[in-house]
Amino acid sequence: MTETTEAPAWEELLTSALLGTDRRPPAFGSGPASGPAKDAPLALLDAAARHTLRRRAALTPTAAGNPVPLAPPDDRAALPAAARRRLALLLADRAAPAQSGGRRGSAPDLTELLPQWLAAANRRRFQAPPALLPALLDAARARTDLRPQTLEFAGSRGLWLARLNPEWKFALRGTSGGTTLPDVRDAEAVRNLWEEGLFAERVALLGAVRADDPPAARALLAGTWGTERAEDRLMFLDSLRTGLGADDEDFLEAALADRSRNVRAVAAELLSALPASAFAGRMSGRAVSCVSLDRTGDGGGIVVEAPHECDAAMQRDGIVAKPPAGRGERSWWLGQLVESAPLGAWRARLGGRTEREIVALPVTDGWSEELHAAWCRAAIRQRNSEWARALLGEPALPPDSGPGTASLAERAQLLATLPDEERAQWVAEFVSAHGLSEAFQLLGVCVVPWSGVLGRAVVDALDIARDAGSYPWSFSGVMGLAERCLDSGEADRLEVLTTTPEEAEGATPGAAGYWSEAFQRLVGTLRLRAAMLEELNGT
Repeated sequence: MTETTEAPAWEELLTSALLGTDRRPPAFGSGPASGPAKDAPLALLDAAARHTLRRRAALTPTAAGNPVPLAPPDDRAALPAAARRRLALLLADRAAPAQSGGRRGSAPDLTELLPQWLAAANRRRFQAPPALLPALLDAARARTDLRPQTLEFAGSRGLWLARLNPEWKFALRGTSGGTTLPDVRDAEAVRNLWEEGLFAERVALLGAVRADDPPAARALLAGTWGTERAEDRLMFLDSLRTGLGADDEDFLEAALADRSRNVRAVAAELLSALPASAFAGRMSGRAVSCVSLDRTGDGGGIVVEAPHECDAAMQRDGIVAKPPAGRGERSWWLGQLVESAPLGAWRARLGGRTEREIVALPVTDGWSEELHAAWCRAAIRQRNSEWARALLGEPALPPDSGPGTASLAERAQLLATLPDEERAQWVAEFVSAHGLSEAFQLLGVCVVPWSGVLGRAVVDALDIARDAGSYPWSFSGVMGLAERCLDSGEADRLEVLTTTPEEAEGATPGAAGYWSEAFQRLVGTLRLRAAMLEELNGT
């Protein structure tokens, strides 16, 4: 069938369907649907059917022109047949309507298994089945969290297909648009793309050059720095986090004088992560002048004298003079100075004490919370695990009485600086001591799958909550994490929890049934995940 360039657009067809063909007849042009042989409603439906077929084929009608180029090759291994069928099922289930009333039932949630499947397939370097590429791109269009893994799995063929359908244009953003980056050692090709490429291409190029030759990447950035837009300078500067080192200091020092406040702030943050930099020395001098041992008594405490002004030199180094609403100026300035100073300066300043001893010292005049919060931010910024341990304290301590911070968000960031096994052990002990009601953020920073000790602690805490008659919706977030993060080997151990126990006196009515469904779903999810991995392994 020959198509004409006068075929109505999908939006026009939709408008006619909503308003009625009597009020808004679509212009069918001279195509096969036009003429008196068909009344307008039937012609509208026929046109919609043809348009839907084109959309599913990823092609829109255009004037005759150059033929579509062939799809690029994909040299990755093909999926095992069972894994391909599993992917088709996961994609088909993504549009299934959710159950009403908030009750999820006992069946595994396949939409939550899709990102896990994609991650496992990418680790094994499988290629996406061509017939499933449209469904994959549709899934990624609907869920932004799927996009990085989907685009990696779809590969160059996915980008090729995305260029043929405007609904998938998201795939061309945040990537090099399908453009192959030049050899990073080809100076002329690199320079041409850097000067003429799209922003996403330039970001990708800068990252590739920096990974191979950091000085060359800095020279590339310095050559156009003065002509870049502020938002672009911010993104380019942020890329220096990867492989940050002493050689970046001069460039970052110059960026402290940038016209953009945001650029200056990022430059200051990066410099504060270089303990030997001149910036860190300046901040250290300012910070230690505000914090000292209390000499009026037995020397067993810390006295704080916050800054009385924020001078021009401090502002050049990234200190923001105006505090947020409800925050005092002096405490605001003090916090910025302490979080930007190298943590190594505090031992000498505070009598050679260890990190734990320093954190345990009393702080006079109510400055403890401000000082400890600034040390927390410094430990996170500088990735200092010794200070993180001191500020976290023992996991069995009540969350609001720890040595460093009562904020669970800051605790989670501190935990992220620790080795994986130590982090999991700390969170497991926290869960065993305090239950799951305050553990959600802490669990989120643990590596997946959870270690045996952490998985057992979570399962035991869920069992305790069930026996106490607690309402399971209070633990839906943790249960969702468990479905994604528990080792699939825990399924057999959880089987005993899938039965419906008798409701205890004082328990929430119906809670036992909900808990049974939740554990059935968890066990089913773990076993399904194990089956998925076996299929990807070809076993």
